[in-house]
Amino acid sequence: MAPEPQKPGTRILSEEIRRAAKRRPVDLGGLMRQPGIGLTVLVWVAFAVVCTVLLNITREQPILSVGRVMNETAAVRVGFELEDRPATDEDRKSVRQQTPRVYVADTAVLMDIQGSLVNLPRTVSTAETIDDVAKEIREQFRLTPESLAALKSAVSEAGAPSEAWTMAVGRLVERLTWRPLLDQQTWQRETQSFNKMIELRVSTTDGLERRLVPSNEAVNIDDGAKLAETMRALIREAGFAAPVSSAVLSRLTVLPRPTYRFDQTATTARQNEAAAKVAPRMIKPAPGQVIFARGDRLTPNALELYRAEKSEYLARAERWQVWLPRLSVAGAVTAVTLALAGYAALFCPRIRRRPGRAAGVAGLLAGMLLVTCWLAAADPRLVIVAAVAPTVFATVLLVIAYDQRVALAFGCLQGVLVCIALEEPIGTYALIVTGIGVCVWMLKEVRDRSTLVKMGVVTGLTLAGGTIVVSLIDRPMTTASLEQTVRDAALAGSGGVLVSMLVLFILPWIERAFGVATSLTLIELRDPKQPLLRELQQRAPGTYNHSLNVASLGEAAAESIKANGLLAYVGALYHDVGKMNKPEYFVENQTPGLNKHDKLSPAMSLLVIVGHVKDGMELAREFNLPKGLHHFIEAHHGTTLVEYFFNRARKMAAGAPGGETQEPPQEIEYRYPGPKPRTKEVAITMLCDAVESAARSMPNPTPSRIEAIVRALATKRLMDGQFDDSDLTLRELNTIVEAVTRTLTSIYHGRIAYPDGVVPGVATGGGPGVAGPKTGDVRLQEADQPTRAGEAVGRAG
Repeated sequence: MAPEPQKPGTRILSEEIRRAAKRRPVDLGGLMRQPGIGLTVLVWVAFAVVCTVLLNITREQPILSVGRVMNETAAVRVGFELEDRPATDEDRKSVRQQTPRVYVADTAVLMDIQGSLVNLPRTVSTAETIDDVAKEIREQFRLTPESLAALKSAVSEAGAPSEAWTMAVGRLVERLTWRPLLDQQTWQRETQSFNKMIELRVSTTDGLERRLVPSNEAVNIDDGAKLAETMRALIREAGFAAPVSSAVLSRLTVLPRPTYRFDQTATTARQNEAAAKVAPRMIKPAPGQVIFARGDRLTPNALELYRAEKSEYLARAERWQVWLPRLSVAGAVTAVTLALAGYAALFCPRIRRRPGRAAGVAGLLAGMLLVTCWLAAADPRLVIVAAVAPTVFATVLLVIAYDQRVALAFGCLQGVLVCIALEEPIGTYALIVTGIGVCVWMLKEVRDRSTLVKMGVVTGLTLAGGTIVVSLIDRPMTTASLEQTVRDAALAGSGGVLVSMLVLFILPWIERAFGVATSLTLIELRDPKQPLLRELQQRAPGTYNHSLNVASLGEAAAESIKANGLLAYVGALYHDVGKMNKPEYFVENQTPGLNKHDKLSPAMSLLVIVGHVKDGMELAREFNLPKGLHHFIEAHHGTTLVEYFFNRARKMAAGAPGGETQEPPQEIEYRYPGPKPRTKEVAITMLCDAVESAARSMPNPTPSRIEAIVRALATKRLMDGQFDDSDLTLRELNTIVEAVTRTLTSIYHGRIAYPDGVVPGVATGGGPGVAGPKTGDVRLQEADQPTRAGEAVGRAG
């Protein structure tokens, strides 16, 4: 049967609706009117400015390392002069070698020689024979009767050495001063020197006296023959005649001491001074000259030329040639920043609503970009690690702090900035995206520490393999290139493992900085031995059992719509911790027949009931619960009405004594202060809290009745606007109702009703007064006794 043709009016209306839907623009005006949007815009503007400056500075740095195989050819773009450093260094080295080495006179030794020789005649003038001279003096001067007689004749009538003797000693010391005596090691080092001259320095009363002498005039005091020969010549030149000359020779050759020592500091200073006077050699690279070619290993000379050419180009090129690339970088950064801000505004409400979160994300990305640029410029050998590891690290933090989609989007956009900064090819960007994708995929949920370890290992292996693939595509096929590829792969893989180890170490600080709780922390918080849960068990056992039931319901409901079931479970465990301050005022903790609200006015009861939210927030701060759990405590009632005490107050106002009618209270007076749930998990907890309290007090909780009350409460919360801020859809709400109904039905399942006198679990038929069950008497009945549902729900708040 053919379908009925559509009426013209209906067809026209449908086409208009479709056209309007297509034309419907993004509500930018609504976004711009949101609170805090001005600060958020300033944050992203600052991010764009910082990244632009950082990228331009990095791009103008020569990020190359000696020994690296070049992927492309570079040539000189402008003519300039450049110092030929190797040639200049060679010239200066030659000058240093030819600079005389400096020796400083040991004036104490020279003064000792002069003093002993001048005083020798006076010392022996009183001796009649050779035996009258002290033994050490005889041995030092090797005195003989002839030399003793000659020395005694050199004494004046006044008992002092004669003028002729004194002048002869002076001439000898003068010649000895400029004829250096060196120890064997110093003399050996000097003979190996390229220079044929040495500089002697002697401190005198008139200052420092310097003299250049041939190096071969230095005498080795351990060479006895050479020393004696030289000293004899000096003695003859000084005017000493035999037999006195033999005594003087003995003084100079017996136990000789060096008269000069080598001065390394003065020699280095003199060499530096001479080298500084050497004019540098200059070369003039011509435009078009190849600095290095694709496949070449970078040499120190080529790197120096590349650096100089880059600097000269920035200084000599036309201004438009310099600033146009810089402005292009600014445009690219602006586009990436707009993409980041737009994605956050459209798909990440947690960032859009709070400028502080936007500042945190922008600061994280800018900080990791700074690390990338600094590491690459400081050690170009680690450029592959600098390109990949900081970006992967930022992605991991965003996965933990927000979700996988946000981390994937922001990480990919960060990779664009990294490749622009380091001038990396598309292959490097593909490698970055691969590492980001693996991290996002592996960190769907951090439930234990091994998850981070596995992520690091898998990411490291993926980055290593990806580096090999990308390198084989981009680089020339040479042996040196293959060796470099293996090194880069090892570095990239190590970077991935390092990221996981670093995240594992700082995970608690990450959670505090971003105000989030990972599954690892949530698992620790669900432990019944946690201090706050133990306090709740001891002070309010009824509330604790209620929280356990709500947690089970919330986990099942959250998982049914792919929300965070663990977060819903832990949040439900702690949502009512504020009741432990006044547990006896809540129905689940009251002794049957005793209700403290009977002695209180509805307004006072309202303060007690509503106060458990404030008390819970104070306990959460005191016990350092993650901020993500605070919202469960403050919003699990939203702005709902405390119906029981509101109705009670209205009845009391209508039936006031004396026939007078009091003004009835307003609804706003008996509502919780809020806020409303802003996440799906908290909205689920709100519904499960109400459903569990109602089902506990419901007579005969059959599956159909449970489903009816769950749907009724869900519809009531929906119509009251409690789910408006939680992003729950109607389809998800229906799925939640079905999941809660199934779980609640399994909790309040039917049980076998035993006949009177039969105790379950005890053997029957053998004891007196104990009747065994009869066939046909077994039937199902509900386990819980009926109570006043309305009163219980109202008292539970």
